[in-house]
Amino acid sequence: MSDDPPLLAFEGLHHRWGDQVLYEGLDLELHRGETLALIGRSGTGKSVLLKMALRLLVPDQGSIVAFGQEVTERTERSMFDLRQRIGMMFQNYALLDSLTVFDNVAWPLRIAGWIDRERIRERVAETLGMVNLPGTEDKKPAELSGGMKKRVSLARAIVTRPEILLYDGPTTGLDPANAKRVDAIMVRLKEDGVTAMLVTHDLRSIELCADRVAMLHDRRICWAGPTESLASESPQVVRDFLTGNFKRYYDPDRVAAAAGRFTAEKG
Repeated sequence: MSDDPPLLAFEGLHHRWGDQVLYEGLDLELHRGETLALIGRSGTGKSVLLKMALRLLVPDQGSIVAFGQEVTERTERSMFDLRQRIGMMFQNYALLDSLTVFDNVAWPLRIAGWIDRERIRERVAETLGMVNLPGTEDKKPAELSGGMKKRVSLARAIVTRPEILLYDGPTTGLDPANAKRVDAIMVRLKEDGVTAMLVTHDLRSIELCADRVAMLHDRRICWAGPTESLASESPQVVRDFLTGNFKRYYDPDRVAAAAGRFTAEKG
């Protein structure tokens, strides 16, 4: 890992989501040129962390520094320049159904101030080619498969050629063939030197794409280390998560309360 300052750093984050405490002193760094995979059980705040990097959400306490600039204290208007340097692929696509593929992918360029129609057309075509979707410009999201929507979402994230890419569940819900396509694109972007943070439960994606892995557990990062050390040198809680032997880490009171609510609702 580089000795240079991290491109993105989360320091001492505390955050509550409704009645749930998500973070209590969370620290995590992302360094230039690396792909960091963030793992952990559902509902622990992995996707929330990515959104905080873009200041789509703000922590209750702590610091988020991107490219040496504090994110949490910036206004919405002053985030424009930083958001041009960070692209995000959303788990649920976040495509605009009323727009064509072309207009969905071109949207960040127009937000960035591009006005030359031919230049926009060329960049969108180039980017759709990068995700193996040439010739789909005129289609609407409703005409696309889940795998195609994922790749359009990825195209939109990379069309401005950002310095950092945030992947939120890039292969979630995909069949094996489409998951392999998305993995191959992420590998190619990694080889091109893109810095990325990857939220996933897909071990294949981690093995192919990630240099480091960090696990979010019990409201903080409980371990972070090289991908090759994931199964051998990580603590027991990480290995239990990877093998599915994770029941003993769940809050029994929370599980019992949830079961009670379900029973009452059914009754």
